[in-house]
Amino acid sequence: MEQTLSIIKPDAVAKNVVGKILSRFEDAGLRIAATRKMQLSRADAEAFYAVHAERPFFGELVEFMISGPVVVTVLEGTDAMIKNRDLMGATNPKEAEAGTIRADFAESIDANAVHGSDSVENAAIEIAFFFAQKELS
Repeated sequence: MEQTLSIIKPDAVAKNVVGKILSRFEDAGLRIAATRKMQLSRADAEAFYAVHAERPFFGELVEFMISGPVVVTVLEGTDAMIKNRDLMGATNPKEAEAGTIRADFAESIDANAVHGSDSVENAAIEIAFFFAQKELS
């Protein structure tokens, strides 16, 4: 059973579409193993996105991710990481296929509604960042 991480970002939480997004995961056959709504601190956002620290958009990304609450979810199922990435759609919502989360709920390449792990290895690291093993059911 593969696990992956999803973050419903502040823009989507503010639009009150959390339930619609979580339903898409479940409708696609993914199980919600853990979820929580939280407000990221600056230190949390900087640590989580540290891989992008040298990129020019890092500061804006951190500011965006601390601008409001997020919903962090562990999804599980067969090919969970790929299924989640397919459900999300392209990073730029203007390039995302119709019916994907980003095509339907994102406003821009920056405010793009969701984050998803980009590999099984990164998923394990990202899940451990937010959840203790005992929280995963």
